[in-house]
Amino acid sequence: MTVKTLTVARDLLATNKQAAEAIRAELRRRGILGVNLLSSPGSGKTALLEALADLFRGRHRMAVIEGDVETERDAERIRRKGVPAWQITTGGACHLEARMIGKVIGEVPADIDFLFIENVGNLVCPASYDLGEDLRFVLLSAPEGDDKPAKYPAAFLSADAVILTKADLAPHLPFDPERARAEALAIKPGLEIFTVSALRGEGVDGVAGFLVASLDRLRSGRA
Repeated sequence: MTVKTLTVARDLLATNKQAAEAIRAELRRRGILGVNLLSSPGSGKTALLEALADLFRGRHRMAVIEGDVETERDAERIRRKGVPAWQITTGGACHLEARMIGKVIGEVPADIDFLFIENVGNLVCPASYDLGEDLRFVLLSAPEGDDKPAKYPAAFLSADAVILTKADLAPHLPFDPERARAEALAIKPGLEIFTVSALRGEGVDGVAGFLVASLDRLRSGRA
């Protein structure tokens, strides 16, 4: 039974990889940078996207695919910023899969610069599923604690950047940003790490700069 379970899991991941590669090729053909956001529930993914929408307004266009078990609440928040957004409700599944993204990708405007995929809040399952992105961000908020990189290494190993969120709360909590940073870098040396308070707009410009530089590399063929 164990062998059968492992075989099925491998087949599912292989199918997902094929779908992800097709999405990545399509986004690159259009010159769109795909970004997959992973975190626990409540880490501030939507708040970060709202802050980026404000910062990019008039300079860069973005769109968002939202993943949640139920409701369209996050997509509604993004739409109020004037950003096109699509909600995928998984009905219980703990992660998005590339086939889900593939059903929406045709509706994404061709003239955007960034397509953000806000994954279901979870630091375990989403780490295994490529969604066709070029960049993967893992968010870690101060209220969660600074020990999460070592506890959930697969998520941080799969990341291109880590964003320490809700930095305005850190002084009031037993959260050591340097410990979180050191643990993440021990898992994957060379990770880009940003510290952000989305509600205050602090540190968001650093994330935006990283995104724009990555977009430039993609469009120049250096991605």
